[in-house]
Amino acid sequence: MRTVQMTIEPELVARVDKAARRLGLTRSSFTRRALVAAIEQLHVQELERRHREGYRQKPAHRGEFDAWAAEQVWPD
Repeated sequence: MRTVQMTIEPELVARVDKAARRLGLTRSSFTRRALVAAIEQLHVQELERRHREGYRQKPAHRGEFDAWAAEQVWPD
């Protein structure tokens, strides 16, 4: 791992420290997890944007997914 220096507002550092203590993590570990989660969230947002764009460019046709509707019904 590399050591990185960051400038963060004191109030945010206090909140990070409190959350890290609650989870039994170090500040660095908590921050790493938060950064990974933020990057994953960006990836999901990009996939969702591409999904919307795909349907905008090629909209679904009425009844296109009707054949699958019965597959979603739980038998009694």
